[in-house]
Amino acid sequence: MPNDVSDRRRPDPARPRQSVPSPPQQGVPAPPRQTAQARPGQAGRRPFPRSFPWSFPWPWRDRGGRFSPFKALVLLGTLLPAAWILALWATDGLGSRPLTEAIHRTGLWAVRFLLLALLVSPLRRLADTTRVLLVRRMLGVAAMAYALAHLGLYVADENFRLLHVASEIVRRFYLTIGFVALLGLALLGATSTDGWTKRLGRNWKRLQRLVYPIGVLALLHFFLQSKADVSEATFAAGLFLALMLWRLLPARWQGSGLALALLAPVATLATAGVEYAWYALATRIPAQRVLWANLDLEFGPRPAVWVGIVVLGVAAALGARRQVLAAAAQPPIHGT
Repeated sequence: MPNDVSDRRRPDPARPRQSVPSPPQQGVPAPPRQTAQARPGQAGRRPFPRSFPWSFPWPWRDRGGRFSPFKALVLLGTLLPAAWILALWATDGLGSRPLTEAIHRTGLWAVRFLLLALLVSPLRRLADTTRVLLVRRMLGVAAMAYALAHLGLYVADENFRLLHVASEIVRRFYLTIGFVALLGLALLGATSTDGWTKRLGRNWKRLQRLVYPIGVLALLHFFLQSKADVSEATFAAGLFLALMLWRLLPARWQGSGLALALLAPVATLATAGVEYAWYALATRIPAQRVLWANLDLEFGPRPAVWVGIVVLGVAAALGARRQVLAAAAQPPIHGT
């Protein structure tokens, strides 16, 4: 039986020896503690993590930080219109007034990307996929960016006379509503980050619903600045109406391709009604002649007809996709 007293006194060779700090001697000051010295100009700054730039939320990465070919492709699509406008400008392809043409083109693309952002929710339900949700923020930010470029080019066209630009925005109604729509897009874009989503909580979705009145103001601005030829504005308004009509459907019908196909003639009639109302209230052109022109395809389909074609095309494409996926999901039949 081992002796307890001797075992406690005898040091264990397997246990590492701990150094006991010696007491400070009287009259000798303790050495100062070593502290990391900040570099000049970096005092108070928080350094980037060692994994930067790999940890930065680049727009081509998904929420898991992985590279997303889908997001990268959509990002490239948002940059192509700007590159095309710059290329035309550099090669004198924008006509005799390139700045004015660039103003119109950036405004048109702002409306287009806004409509594409509104298309994400219908595609999620109709295609039964959440993948499209990855690019909704990107499309909304693209709409805001082109709208800001639209305003910036207008300021440049006015020789950067900011007081004159401000007075024009106040005096001219179509500029006023366009500027209000731009402010709304800027607000939605600034609060679209994950941080603001957490801060606002449930109020974030309520704030995002401002996109609907913003869309109305943007389209009204589009109509007013288009003067007599409102074909593009009418087509954009028709697509906006189709998207709003889909949102009015009962939830159990929003994922039905048949319901979307039945929505096509309703959207066509609504678009023709908007075009008729515009010519009747804002111009001296006979509105009835414009309305009946929708039935005459000699000079090509009118914007209302194109809206119906687009809605039917989307319904047909989604139906074909479902058939392909259903056929791929069936197990192969082996011969006996």
